[in-house]
Amino acid sequence: MEMKKKSVYLSDRVKLVRKSVSPPGASPGLIIPDKDSLAPKLILLSYHSDSLMELPCDSLSEVFTKMKEQSQYKHWLEIRGLGSKQMLEQICEHFSIHRMEMEDVVNGYQRPKMEEHSNHLFLVTRLFYRTQQEDLKNQQVSIFLFPNIIISIQDSYTDYFESVRSRLRSGKGMIRSSNVDYLAYALMDTAIDNYFPMLEAVSEQLDVLEDVLFENPTRDALQKIQKYKRELIAIRRTVFAERDKINDLLRTDTELCSNQTKVYLKDTYDHAIQVLDIVDSYKEITASLMDIYLSSVSNRMNQIMKVLAVISTIFIPLTFIVGVYGMNFHEMPELNWHYGYPIVWLLMGILTIAQIIYFWRKGWLDKS
Repeated sequence: MEMKKKSVYLSDRVKLVRKSVSPPGASPGLIIPDKDSLAPKLILLSYHSDSLMELPCDSLSEVFTKMKEQSQYKHWLEIRGLGSKQMLEQICEHFSIHRMEMEDVVNGYQRPKMEEHSNHLFLVTRLFYRTQQEDLKNQQVSIFLFPNIIISIQDSYTDYFESVRSRLRSGKGMIRSSNVDYLAYALMDTAIDNYFPMLEAVSEQLDVLEDVLFENPTRDALQKIQKYKRELIAIRRTVFAERDKINDLLRTDTELCSNQTKVYLKDTYDHAIQVLDIVDSYKEITASLMDIYLSSVSNRMNQIMKVLAVISTIFIPLTFIVGVYGMNFHEMPELNWHYGYPIVWLLMGILTIAQIIYFWRKGWLDKS
């Protein structure tokens, strides 16, 4: 049973291992989707300041046709699923995307980054979310930013940007009237903002663990502390890279990111720093919880040793009395005394009660 619990705990760990879909020493720029990748779903959102068209598409050719028909619109092509090598190669050919960039899209773990190219920006963003089993998953979203088109690619069907899509539908704010770089900012800002409710949930769990450690420190509580510590380390590693990526965007001179959008990116940069500060404080809390656990376990052991010491101390004089009269020498006058046996029991009872009263007055029998 103990091994089963341990295996469940290990499965909850955050996996950050990079998938090796191409063999070591292979040529760079190989586009080899993982065999478990999902079949791609294509969603095209074409918009300008007055209207929005949300068009699910069955193929890339249909996407290209609709983009050509609506050339006056700005476009957001969302691709969910990386299971088609042919589709990814077509995207590279149509939009002049380097195969090395697409290799970063299909290969498992990439740090958040920004790469500047002649006709576009390549952005990698990472999203954390919890499953129904309370596991923390780490998802990569790749973004290609062109003058009038933005392409987001992810390996999951999960809709991470429904809030951004709702803003496009409502037409409120600047998202429709601004260039697509503002939409890229909205996607990255949403990714950063998602950390706040997640960290708030972690804070609540840490408070619960603190109460549990004071009342009844268990190995399960220790495993949860270690789990949250690993999660915080993973989050900090990702947000640290997100902060650097946003800083690179703020410093770049490319026309693909306007000064107007950079004003809002500064706010996202501040949010990233806030997340880092929160994560650092929670890491310190997990370290203090570990100290509380060790102190509680040590205190519990001390309590057990104190009880055993009191019991041993009580039995020392009783053992001495029993040992003396257990020698059975004929010269011992008490052996032939009619009241010797009950008197010995009475003496041992008085000694026991006297010791308990003494220990109680000294405070050695208190729970604290």
